[in-house]
Amino acid sequence: MSDKFFPATISTLFQMITSEYEKRDSIFGISSELFFIPQSSHPFRMRRYGQLLETPLGVAAGPHTQMAQNIVAAWLCGARYMELKTVQTLDEIEVSKPCIDIEDEGYNCEWSQELTLSQSFHEYCKAWILIHVLRHKFGWRNDHGELGTIFNMSVGYSLEGIMNENVQTFLASMADATPHLRAYVKELAPLYPEVESLNIPSQLSDNLTLSTMHGCPPDEIERIGQYLIERKLHTTIKLNPTLLGPTVLRGILNDTCGFDTTVPDEAFGHDLKYDDGILILNNLLDASQKNDVDFAVKLTNTLESVNQRGIFDSSQAMNYMSGRALHPLSMNLAAKLQQEFHGNLQVSLSGGADTFNIAAVIESNIRPVTVCSDILKPGGYG
Repeated sequence: MSDKFFPATISTLFQMITSEYEKRDSIFGISSELFFIPQSSHPFRMRRYGQLLETPLGVAAGPHTQMAQNIVAAWLCGARYMELKTVQTLDEIEVSKPCIDIEDEGYNCEWSQELTLSQSFHEYCKAWILIHVLRHKFGWRNDHGELGTIFNMSVGYSLEGIMNENVQTFLASMADATPHLRAYVKELAPLYPEVESLNIPSQLSDNLTLSTMHGCPPDEIERIGQYLIERKLHTTIKLNPTLLGPTVLRGILNDTCGFDTTVPDEAFGHDLKYDDGILILNNLLDASQKNDVDFAVKLTNTLESVNQRGIFDSSQAMNYMSGRALHPLSMNLAAKLQQEFHGNLQVSLSGGADTFNIAAVIESNIRPVTVCSDILKPGGYG
């Protein structure tokens, strides 16, 4: 089996969808019994960035938000906040394989996307169109014609990289995909003529989550945030769990929860410190108000830890922890930040969210909530 991704055409994807649905009453292996059918009476609907979200749930930026078919599969099962896979200017790097260990808590050594920036954009564009088409095909309509779904871009990892031509082209295409959208609609029309009459917005996204490298300097984080806000993008900053500090973090992770993950001193030494983080958040909140865009934080990034399980190549000194071990860290950091900001900070969460705790997270006024690690386990999207 190849470890490379080979994107399918939109017409191929649509034929796969319709053929499987007609023959097996499923799409991409997901039974129609698991499809989420939106209703205007659902009490958990919310608005973010001035747009409707039919559920406060979604998929976190990860391996399953790279390909169009995965995004569609997540949408069918009720995900409405799509955190697209983080892209960066270095889009043809060699990724060490295996790069994900998900036996219990998750670990990864993956740096960035496995597609080029151009391929990533086209996957997102195809997913955007297919969601509109399936919504029409199934008759799932909102009162005001809204999609009820948000595509949230994720970009890293430095201001210099973000200013490079390939990232700038990606951002511009996500803001206005008109020529590409027209070409895909034309390709689909022979298979689904109604696509030509659908109102499919050419703007795929007006919002973005900043993902920075572990150890990114505080002034660099703020400069990137200021740039994105001044570009009129609703901006979210993804924060690291190391903001809790070594004593609290290790106390929760190792002593209370019993995980044997080793978090080295250097992870705290080069990561953003709490006081610096609060200053940055206050400055970016002020900037967002001046530019009339939303500002939020995302909890949390993965946790830098020692590569000690023997799964990854020994050349990888560190791996990055995710999944259920991250959950108590993310929730404790959320509580600390909301205390700091008197409950007025917009907070979304992905750290270790699963079927057992997601209701409690939403009840804590943390939303949207996105999932990554658990989708890679048996049961997946269902």
